[in-house]
Amino acid sequence: MVQETIVKETREFQAETKQLLELMVHSIYTNREIFLRELISNASDAIDKIRFESLTNHALLEGNEDFEIFLTPDENTNTLTIADNGMGMTVDEVVENIGTIAKSGTKVFLEKAKNAGSVAENELIGQFGVGFYSAFMVAEKVTLITRAPGQAKGVKWESTGDGTYTIEECKKEFRGTTIVLALKQEFYSSEHPEENFLSNYTLQSLVKKYSDYIRYPIKMNFNKEEKPVDAEGKVIEDAAPKQTVEVRTLNSMTPLWTRAKSDITQEEYHQLYKNMFHAWEDPLDIIHSKVEGAVEYTTLLFIPTHAPFDFYQREATTGIRLYSRNVFIMDNCQDLLPEYLRFVKGLVDSPDFSLNISRELLQHSQQLKLVGKNLEKSILKTLETMLNKDRPKYETFWQEYGRAIKTGVYADYNSRDKLKDLLLFPSSHSEELTTIKDHVGRMPENQKVIYYATGKDRVAVERLPQMEILKDKGIEVLYLFDRVDEFAIDAMHEYKDKKFQSVSRGDLDLEDIGADDSKKETAELAKENDALIKAVKEQLKGKVVDVKISNRLKSSAVCLVSGDSGISLSMEQILSEMQKTTFKASRILELNPEHELFAALKNIYETSPDSEPFKDYCELLYGQALLLEGLAPEDPVGFASKVAGLMARSAR
Repeated sequence: MVQETIVKETREFQAETKQLLELMVHSIYTNREIFLRELISNASDAIDKIRFESLTNHALLEGNEDFEIFLTPDENTNTLTIADNGMGMTVDEVVENIGTIAKSGTKVFLEKAKNAGSVAENELIGQFGVGFYSAFMVAEKVTLITRAPGQAKGVKWESTGDGTYTIEECKKEFRGTTIVLALKQEFYSSEHPEENFLSNYTLQSLVKKYSDYIRYPIKMNFNKEEKPVDAEGKVIEDAAPKQTVEVRTLNSMTPLWTRAKSDITQEEYHQLYKNMFHAWEDPLDIIHSKVEGAVEYTTLLFIPTHAPFDFYQREATTGIRLYSRNVFIMDNCQDLLPEYLRFVKGLVDSPDFSLNISRELLQHSQQLKLVGKNLEKSILKTLETMLNKDRPKYETFWQEYGRAIKTGVYADYNSRDKLKDLLLFPSSHSEELTTIKDHVGRMPENQKVIYYATGKDRVAVERLPQMEILKDKGIEVLYLFDRVDEFAIDAMHEYKDKKFQSVSRGDLDLEDIGADDSKKETAELAKENDALIKAVKEQLKGKVVDVKISNRLKSSAVCLVSGDSGISLSMEQILSEMQKTTFKASRILELNPEHELFAALKNIYETSPDSEPFKDYCELLYGQALLLEGLAPEDPVGFASKVAGLMARSAR
């Protein structure tokens, strides 16, 4: 690629980027030191990138194969420089990656950042991927000089965070990126030594704290005073000391995952996680294991405490990194874990992975498939243990990632049996969540089905007319509030030979558990009112497929249910919201023969079966049933007119 030729010009940031910079400049974060970790992590990522790309294109290295990150504090200019010899950027890449942050979920970030008083500041940068901009917390001006491999010239980008930046061509001898921070006075003359970012001691401490396990040397010059020695190597005590410069490596560079688990502290695990994945919270759980067998590998996996803000809107990325003998091969390996586990972050290091194998061949290798299956088993075992031994912790996990697990149930046929015992649902038993296993354990032995009800929340579900008979008989019902719940339940179909039964689908056969003592009476009432039922059905032709006498209603006059086959009414609503309007539930109107409205309907029918009042009653009962389901009447104006007419007639 030939770099675009540009002269120095001033450009404006993307609108949201400008707002973000204003927030940065005005210090929405109290933990200012994080800027160094972010810039070092970005430098490490750039070196990872060229190291991998050079496996198939060695010319990219341009003879510069000693990877490093160099820090240079300069008290004469009050600047701090962070330089790397990683991939570097072209003009277009600088504009795309620095001039805008469209890929970082800017609007949602800004909403949270503006309300930072109610949000821990350490959640924001790591979660939204805007680490570069943290530099403006400590710098009054940021200068970035970069050159991509193969480019004749470099690119210089500069901004004071005022909403604009300049960009121009420049000379740069070596590939990579150099960032120069002109520090604000408070960060080089601070009364607090830990905020003096020109202090070698402070910088060394911060690298040790945040970036000790970066895999490339982080170097810095240290001034030393040494007395000269004579020909025999003895110190000349009377001589004036010499000023020398010593280059020191600040980080250990020892991959944490290669050490024994017994030698690693929780704090070390947490720091590696935060450093590697730009996170700011400690992970919810950690899985560290070494496996020997057909494939030898070490794995270090993390379950983040919170899902990213756009976790359920974005394309799936696993976050799993691949290494071979501690050498980075690939980021975000897509085929290692199933999509429902895409929230897991971490790495796999195996000597059996080939360094020079192509990404495509690697992702389809049998070795990787075997590792992936083992990782999946390990993660599910960890979740099972968490569920059984630390229920509050598991419920924290479920709140963040439960929808992903439920998606795995209905979208991945092979995973249903693996995941069914990890599912949690609210129920009528108590305010606490329950597993299906525990729910079945509380059921009467002769109950053949697992009843469930769908709705937006507990109040809405418990007000459903279809729940009345089950509540009256003390039968426990699972509550489904999430839009994916019913898809997951339908996909499972049954649990340990007990089928799932919606309270709003088909007939409720409670006879086997001694709760259906009205079945015979309902059949007799249906036969007795056969003509009326047929008349109502005819009046609602095209709207319902059937009208029945109900055995599930106690106090409500009417309800809608769907047939045993096809989709349910709640699924119809979800599909309609997804604009898949071709799917319709078969609607069955059930009438409560004990309600006074049924008596009024019957009286009007027997008096004048073809009258307008009878037709209006039928339409109003159907409209009422729709409203109880959370659906709007098909003709709201007509429905309101009929209600007004009925009210007027009753007032005469």
